[in-house]
Amino acid sequence: MLKTLVTAVRVVLSVVGVAVIVDCIALMTVGKVNFGTVVPLLIGVIFVAHGIFWHAIRHFVIQNRWLTRLWYALWTIFFIWLISFGVFIFSLQQQIKLSKQPTPQVAAIIVLGSGTVAGKPTPTLAKRLDTAAPLIDSQTDALVITSGGVGFGQTHSEANIMATYLHETYNIAFEHILQEGKSASTAENLIYSQALLAAKDVSMTAPIAIVTSDFHTIRAAAITRRQGYQQPIMLASPTPLSIRYNAWFREYFAFVSGWLLGEY
Repeated sequence: MLKTLVTAVRVVLSVVGVAVIVDCIALMTVGKVNFGTVVPLLIGVIFVAHGIFWHAIRHFVIQNRWLTRLWYALWTIFFIWLISFGVFIFSLQQQIKLSKQPTPQVAAIIVLGSGTVAGKPTPTLAKRLDTAAPLIDSQTDALVITSGGVGFGQTHSEANIMATYLHETYNIAFEHILQEGKSASTAENLIYSQALLAAKDVSMTAPIAIVTSDFHTIRAAAITRRQGYQQPIMLASPTPLSIRYNAWFREYFAFVSGWLLGEY
C-alpha cells in the first residue's frame, strides 16, 4: 500500500512539475521573466527531481538526522503554504463572482493601470478598458478616471494611453476622461485619484466603481477600503488565459506583501 502511494506521489510530482516548467518557460520566452515565473520554475524543477529521484534523495537525506528533520520541515511548510494558497484562490473566486453582479448607479469609475508597451495598453490593461467601456457608455453622468503614471522608457503616462484607447476604440470623448498620471502602484492609483474626485465634488461616501483585473480584485478592494472609499464596487475584467494562473500566483505574494506593509 505504501509503495503504491509513493509511486502515485512521484507520478503526480513529475506531471505537475513538467506542466509548471513548460508553462514558465513559455512565458519567459516572450519576456515575462519575473517572480511569478522564476519561483514556479524552481518549484517545478524540485517536483520533477523528487518524482524521478525520490529514492536517491530520501536515501541521501536519512543519512543525517538534522537533514531529515529539515527535509520534512520544508515539506510541511510547503503544504501549509499550499493550503493558504488554496484559501486565497477560493476567496478570489468568490470576489470575482461578486464583481460580476449588475453594477448599480455610481458617481465615478476609476480604471486602474496595468502596464503599457510601445505606447499601447498591454493585453491585461486592454481587458480592463474593454470592461470599463460599457459602464462608461451606460452611466454617462459618472466621472471617469484613468489612473497610471509614466512607465520606464515611456513618453506618455499610462493614464493618457488608457484615455486614448477608450477614445479611439469606443469613441469616448477625451473631455469626459480625467487622467491621473502620477501613480506607480495600486495604492497610489487610489490615493491620487482622490484629489480628482474631490475637485469634482465626488464624496468618498458615494458608490465608486473600481475597474481592475479579476486576479487583482481582493487586494484592490482591501486597499480601497483602507483609504476611505466607503462604497467601492469592484468590476473585474478577465485575465488572458496565457497568463491567468501565473497572475494568480504572483498576486498571492503581492497580497501577502501588501498586508505586511500595512496597505490594508
